[in-house]
Amino acid sequence: MGSKQHDAIVVGAGHNGLVAACYLARAGLKVLVLERNAYVGGAAVSRSLYEGFTYSNCSYVCSLLRTEIIRGLELPRHGLQIIPYEGGCTMMRTGEHLAIYDNHDAMRRELARHSRHDAEAYDRYVRDMLRHCRFIKPLLLREPPDPTSFKPRDIRELLFLGRHFGKLGEARMYDTLRFFTMSCADMLDEYFESEIVKAHLAGSSIIGTALGPRSPGSAYVLLHHYMGSIDGAVGAWGFARGGMGAVTQALAASLTASGGTIRASAPVAQILVRHGRATGVVLDSGEEISAPVVVSNLDVRRTFLETVAPEHLPGEFLEQVRRFKIRGSSGKLNIALDGLPQFPAIPQGSPSTRGDMHITDTLEMVERAYDDWKEGRWSRAPYVDMLIPTQIDPTMTPDGKHYMSVFVQYCPYQLAEGEWTPARRQAFGDTVIDAIARHSPNFKDLILHAEIRTPRDIENEVGLTEGNIFQGELTFDQLLFNRPIPGYAQYRAPLKGMYMCGSSTHPGGGVMGAPGANAANAILRDLGRLQ
Repeated sequence: MGSKQHDAIVVGAGHNGLVAACYLARAGLKVLVLERNAYVGGAAVSRSLYEGFTYSNCSYVCSLLRTEIIRGLELPRHGLQIIPYEGGCTMMRTGEHLAIYDNHDAMRRELARHSRHDAEAYDRYVRDMLRHCRFIKPLLLREPPDPTSFKPRDIRELLFLGRHFGKLGEARMYDTLRFFTMSCADMLDEYFESEIVKAHLAGSSIIGTALGPRSPGSAYVLLHHYMGSIDGAVGAWGFARGGMGAVTQALAASLTASGGTIRASAPVAQILVRHGRATGVVLDSGEEISAPVVVSNLDVRRTFLETVAPEHLPGEFLEQVRRFKIRGSSGKLNIALDGLPQFPAIPQGSPSTRGDMHITDTLEMVERAYDDWKEGRWSRAPYVDMLIPTQIDPTMTPDGKHYMSVFVQYCPYQLAEGEWTPARRQAFGDTVIDAIARHSPNFKDLILHAEIRTPRDIENEVGLTEGNIFQGELTFDQLLFNRPIPGYAQYRAPLKGMYMCGSSTHPGGGVMGAPGANAANAILRDLGRLQ
C-alpha cells in the first residue's frame, strides 16, 4: 500500500486531468496524478524525435483553452505564451488561392476577388456565428442538468438553460435549433456561392470527426472550433511557444506550485471498488494507492470497460458506454524540414502562410475524402490542415530549419484490407506528402524526417480510443446532458467517490480544459468545499 495519504487520485496527466488536479489542489486537497507515459501531457505534448527539432506530437494548435482557466491557474506565470496566427489560406488546383487575413478590410477584398456576393455575405456569416458562440459560451463552464432529476440544482440549471434559450427570441430560437442539426454544407450554402470559400470554411466541420461536410451535425463541429477565434487575443487561434507541450508543462508547474504531485511511468491497471465506492487504484506493478476520490481523465470507454471491474457497474450503463460513438478518422504527420517550402500559389511574404494552410478546394473533394474513409481506406485526396509554426516560433528547430505539422482527414482506425502494417503506414504518409508536394515544388527535397501516425498509433501512444481526438463524436446525440451518457453528464460515475474529467464529458474535446474545471467543481461541491 502507498504510505502517503491522498485526498484524490487523477488517472491520466492529459490537459483535462491536470486542470482538474490544479483546481482540487488549490482548494486544499492532497492530489496525486498518475500518468502511464514517461512524460505528462497526453495528446498536448512537445517531443523531440529528430535531433534539434521539437514536434507538437499530437495536438498542434492552441485555440480553445478557456481564458478563465489560463488566468485562474496563472499559466502565463508558469511559462505559457500563445502566439496568434497571422493568417491562413487554401491553395487551389488551378494555381490560385484564397488567403485569410486578420484585417477585416483585407479579408473582404480577398473574398471579393472570388465573389462579390460572398464578400457581402461574410459579415452576416461572422455575425451569426458569433451569436451561436455567445449562446454556447456560458454553457461551457457549467455542469449540465439532468433533465429527469428533481434535485434543486438540476431544476435551477434547467431553468437557467430555458431562460438562456428564451432570451434569443422566437426567430433566433428556431435558427439555433436548426443550426445544431444542420450539415455544414447546407449551412454554408445559405451564405456563400463560391466553392473555394465554402471549402475553406468547411474544414473546421470535419477535423477530428467521423462526419463529412454533408453529414447532419457537422455545422456544430465547425462552431466548436470557431469558439477559439472569438475570445480576443488570449483565446485566439495560435501557437503555444515551444509546442503544445507548453500548455501541459505550465499546468504541471501550476499543480506542483499548489502542492499537487505527479507520478509518470505509473500506468493504472484497475480502479478499486469496495461496497459501491471507489477507494483507490492498482498500478500495473501491483502497487495499491488509496484515496476517497478517484477521477478518470481517460475516455468513457477506457474508464468503464477497461479499468473498472464490470460487476461494480449497472449492466444498462455498460451497454450505453459500449454504444458511445468514438470513431477514429484522423492521421497526423510531423515533418522536419531543411528550409522553408515554397508555395507558388501564395504571394512571397504573405502572412497567409503563417497560419493554417489547406489544399482541398471544393466541398465535393472533402466529401469524396470522407467516402474513402467509409470504405475503410485513407483518403486518396486527403483534407490536410498544415502549419509551419517555426515561422513565428523559432524555438522549435535549429536556425534556418522548419517544422511542419500536418493534420489529416480521413484515415481509418481499421483498414478494409486488413491490419495496419509499417508498409501501409508509410503508404498513407506518402499519399499525404504527395498531395502537399503538388502545391510545393521543393517540399519533398526539404524533408529530413517524417513521423507518420495513424489512428491506431495515436491510440497506442496517447490512450485515445481509436485515436479519436475528442474522446467521442461531437454529434447532437452526444452533447450537453447526453455526454457521455444520459443521467451521467454531471461528471459523476455510477460509483460513489468516482468522477470523469476527460473530453468524453461536457463540453467535449479540443485543448479546452472545461471538462477538467467542471469536474473539479462537481467534486468540490460534493465535498462541501465550494465557497
